[in-house]
Amino acid sequence: RIAVTASAQNLKPKEDPAYLKKAALQVDQHIAAFYRNKKLPVPDVTDDATFLRRAFLVSIGRIPTAEEAVAFLEIEDPTKREALVEYLLKSKGFSSHMTNWAFDLLRVTDDRPDGSTANNEPYRNWVRTAMTNNMPWDQMTTSLLASSGDGWDQKSAAVGYYTRDRGMPLDNLSNTMRVFLGARMECAQCHDDPFGTTERLDFYELAAFTHGQTSINQEKMRPLWDEVADDQEKRADEYRAAQILWDRIYGMSLGGGGAGQIKLPEDYQYRGNAPGEMVGARTPASMGKMVRMSDNKEGNVGREKLADWIVTKTNAQFPTVIGNRMWKRVMGKGIYEPVDDYLPPDKTVHPALVTYLGKLMIDLEYDLKAFQHVLLLTRTFQFGTNPNASVVEGGDDFHGRKIERLSSEQIWDSLITLASG
Repeated sequence: RIAVTASAQNLKPKEDPAYLKKAALQVDQHIAAFYRNKKLPVPDVTDDATFLRRAFLVSIGRIPTAEEAVAFLEIEDPTKREALVEYLLKSKGFSSHMTNWAFDLLRVTDDRPDGSTANNEPYRNWVRTAMTNNMPWDQMTTSLLASSGDGWDQKSAAVGYYTRDRGMPLDNLSNTMRVFLGARMECAQCHDDPFGTTERLDFYELAAFTHGQTSINQEKMRPLWDEVADDQEKRADEYRAAQILWDRIYGMSLGGGGAGQIKLPEDYQYRGNAPGEMVGARTPASMGKMVRMSDNKEGNVGREKLADWIVTKTNAQFPTVIGNRMWKRVMGKGIYEPVDDYLPPDKTVHPALVTYLGKLMIDLEYDLKAFQHVLLLTRTFQFGTNPNASVVEGGDDFHGRKIERLSSEQIWDSLITLASG
């Protein structure tokens, strides 16, 4: 008995079943406090059949087979719901469903959006492997944002995060801020945000961290380009072949670690800076600890600095944003909506819960599987369906699960399940 207890004490929180159950209880206590405050009745727990279908669809993206349904429904054990959750999280279906989620979030496609013949499969494989191996979210974020190297090398294939947006670095940056920090800065590409605090200068100072992206194989292609470019009409086939070689091989690489400086656009319109003026990389003062690169003495390390700032120096914004994304994934609706428009905890419908989930994400070392395990163990997840709209604006009232459509992936995988018996 003593040996078992000592062993349990050495477990990390994400590995400790007792910790996960305790965390689930704390989540439920926060929800119970919300009910008391709003004078809402506590919803009933759903029946076994509904829980079974819900747990399967949320965890692995399909309905259960007839055999799985019978096996679960005939069990009399009161802990069978906990056992089902563990069974689902250990299945290949969980990593497959998470891969679909990551593909959607990171805009992973078969081809590049610029219409080139580029092959994004190495990047797709990298993301798929990261999800299969349950790579911690902070590590995955850093690997993506600080990536460099050859896109065909699986160790550096994360460069696909940038090369999918080749020629559109400003759009890539606005998506980066939206995905990882829930910060909508796309308006500031052209003008100060009229609805927020982000100025156009803020955006370009952030863009300086990733400015100067190149291909490490560019010089290898230069002799061929020079040879065929002078006479494209007569050598059209060779030119097309060279373009395919660039798109699919040499162009799928990333060099230039981030110059730390960028020129303001020629249409820059605000006092204090001039169009075409060179500005140094700097993070917004309103978003955590300020990080800057005012000169070139540090070398091309801008992307590394940006990744480190996002993950470790934005106060609790980074863990809170991914925590709310996971809440929506499991519970059906974010604590605040939309999930890519961050709200500080004190501006949400449940400040204490948002704060706790951010802390929990850190305690679990950004293990998204463990975090979802906690949410799946809650009584809140087991509440019956509520067809009525939320009683609070801009978020969830936690009063029963809202009705939602199946995703295309859930429909397809469920049809395959039915067809296979």
